[in-house]
Amino acid sequence: MSTPALSQPVEVLLVEDDAGDELMTREAFEDNKIGNTLHVVRDGLEALDFLYRRNAYTDAPRPDLILLDLNLPKYDGRQVLEKIKSDPDLSHIPVVVLTTSAAEEDILRSYRLHANAYVTKPVDLDQFMQAIRQIDDFFVTVVKLPRYR
Repeated sequence: MSTPALSQPVEVLLVEDDAGDELMTREAFEDNKIGNTLHVVRDGLEALDFLYRRNAYTDAPRPDLILLDLNLPKYDGRQVLEKIKSDPDLSHIPVVVLTTSAAEEDILRSYRLHANAYVTKPVDLDQFMQAIRQIDDFFVTVVKLPRYR
């Protein structure tokens, strides 16, 4: 794994309600020696609290990258994505939709809501870990991320 050109780790927010998928993402970060900081919230309301630094998240860092599941309790991922991309203070944050849905309407709607990428979660553990590695390689190593704090 190449080291990002940034001097500090990238703050990644994972919005995921499935404990198994969260665990696989954590393992992918560890296995791939990804030195970025992974923050996890489990529903759409927690995601918005994290992003707006409310309630339990008053000291939350501004994420540099968001990995967003679509099927979430409270607020679904589509609502969260729409809120992020319509807010001038958040809209610059790249959002990768990382979901089990391969439905064309979900893909189209996510891009219409300005998702930066749409990735269907592989069921196989090795493929899942490879997908996380590729997301990290692209969004952390290849492209330049804005650094707003």
